[in-house]
Amino acid sequence: MIQQLRPALVLLVVFTLLTGLAYPLAITGIARGLFARQANGSLIERDGKVIGSSLIGQSFRSNRYFHGRPSATVDTDPNDATKTIAAPYNASNSSGSNLGPTSKALIDRVAPDSGKLHAENPGVPIPVDLITTSASGLDPDISPAAAQFQAARVAKARRLQEDDVLRLIAQHTQYRLLGLFGEPVANVLELNLALDAVATNPR
Repeated sequence: MIQQLRPALVLLVVFTLLTGLAYPLAITGIARGLFARQANGSLIERDGKVIGSSLIGQSFRSNRYFHGRPSATVDTDPNDATKTIAAPYNASNSSGSNLGPTSKALIDRVAPDSGKLHAENPGVPIPVDLITTSASGLDPDISPAAAQFQAARVAKARRLQEDDVLRLIAQHTQYRLLGLFGEPVANVLELNLALDAVATNPR
């Protein structure tokens, strides 16, 4: 019995060490050596302090900043553990709303958002990513069209020329990889940091 169990136990220990410890450590070491920023969470720092990640969206409410996509993530209600409350960009509970186009709850949410955006920029079509949530609820990017839609509001709030804001959007737009893969996007946090830099370093 022991003779039969010993090889199995030895193989269990060996492969646990190899695949559960050595391999992950080796891959992590290689990743940190070749892609240090990405391996450490694509963190963004300002004045030596981590203020976010380029992979996870944040809420920006001020008119002085670009706003990201709506987020449907939730968290546990601190007053009632059996319920949840809205918690935009909650990285520990990534999820979409899972509401279909005929959902009354979706229509009730989108209608006031659409009205507010129409008032902000009358007569201009609203980019869909400004009123719909992403599948993860954590999307850090918006389309160039969504950024351009907000340019007039941001320029007015910061007393900048709208053309300067549009130029900033163009400078911070990430285009298709190799001209083929993905869609052009602008990272909201990076764009807002660039805005702050312009505000503190006027021409």
